[in-house]
Amino acid sequence: MDKAFKYLIKTQFPYLGNARLLLAVSGGIDSVVLVNLCHHANLDFAIAHCNFNLRGKESDGDEAFVKKLATQMEIPFFNQRFNTEIYAEEYRVSIQMACRDLRYEWFEELRVQEKFDFILTAHHANDDLETFFINLIRGTGLEGLSGIQAENNKIVRPLLKFSRKEIQQYAEENKISWREDSSNASTKYLRNKIRHDLVPVFEELNPDFLQSFMQTQEYLQENQELVEDYISLIYPELVQKNKFGYELDIAFLKKIPHTKSVLYQLLKSFGFSEWNDVYHLLDAQAGKIVFSPTHRLIKDREKLILTERVKDVEDKVFKIEENEDFAMLPMGTFSFCEVGEMGEKSLQSIYVNAEMLSYPLIVRKWREGDYFYPFGMKGKKKLSDFFKDKKLSLPQKENTWLLCSGNKIVWVINHRADNRFAITSPTQKIIKITCNS
Repeated sequence: MDKAFKYLIKTQFPYLGNARLLLAVSGGIDSVVLVNLCHHANLDFAIAHCNFNLRGKESDGDEAFVKKLATQMEIPFFNQRFNTEIYAEEYRVSIQMACRDLRYEWFEELRVQEKFDFILTAHHANDDLETFFINLIRGTGLEGLSGIQAENNKIVRPLLKFSRKEIQQYAEENKISWREDSSNASTKYLRNKIRHDLVPVFEELNPDFLQSFMQTQEYLQENQELVEDYISLIYPELVQKNKFGYELDIAFLKKIPHTKSVLYQLLKSFGFSEWNDVYHLLDAQAGKIVFSPTHRLIKDREKLILTERVKDVEDKVFKIEENEDFAMLPMGTFSFCEVGEMGEKSLQSIYVNAEMLSYPLIVRKWREGDYFYPFGMKGKKKLSDFFKDKKLSLPQKENTWLLCSGNKIVWVINHRADNRFAITSPTQKIIKITCNS
């Protein structure tokens, strides 16, 4: 296995040869074998161990074992203890998920602080097989069946091509000691139940089941890459980025094959799960919304608009005093300048009768029921109707701000001025107001 591992590093992970590596070591057989293999391959690495404080003295024993291993091999050692149960309760996740989150968050912090290039974990082929079954049981897309990635950003898993049996044999031949985790024997955890009860049934039907699985998974990975290539090809014509998020062209979606699968590939990373609802948005009325825990997908007239969920916060109100020539606010920078006459019109600037203004001026978000007197039109108009006429999307409406004098709207900022503050022949003082967002 030493020879096979060195060949794998040379051919599949050549960049590891000159890198500083951080090895995640629990003390179990897999991670201890990884330490030995990396040591024999003359790789530059340190050891990181997590004590999750879940098994009392057994957890402390694992920590002491790994520390001793690092000392004997003269390898730098890092250790972190976690209050895992408190974390799981606070964030309402399972113990297994809490361990995963805490582990990878600390590894990344350590990698950055100590200037390591990559994090190595000891996941192997049997772990990959068990993950396949877990995803299959819970329901997943093609990427969930494609297995654990050998490379994922700064995390590398160089043992994925090796089986648990090969690792066990290597440990015994080289008289390597390791720690047994007593919880691995319990079938109350799904992964262990798959390992102890399900996989043996398949191995009974096919003694070479693991090899067959690994070959099948290669085909699945190739198909996943094919799908990703297809998405990359159509992406420029289908998706536009804007300041609120992303827009998806409905007409284009409807004319391409496998529309539902394309939507899944585009939106899966945004937490959506109700894929039928997402698909039916294509023919829904404008304004219909599908939510994920973090995002929302809005049916506009000709687009699907993807944005982050709007947080329920109180309307913020900003004041601009009379003597302020400039005001830097979240929506943009305002400038106020007295001019002798009206200049060229633009969406970013308006000219108003200074004598009509009462200070402080107020800048706020629009509210339901707001109305104004649009410049160039007769009479008043509700802002909701004005937005409808201009065909503004929901995110555009949500991000519209007003400049107000008292309870009167002076300017629907970057859209339209109010006629009540317009320049007339008797006007003595003209103020040019500009907002650059």
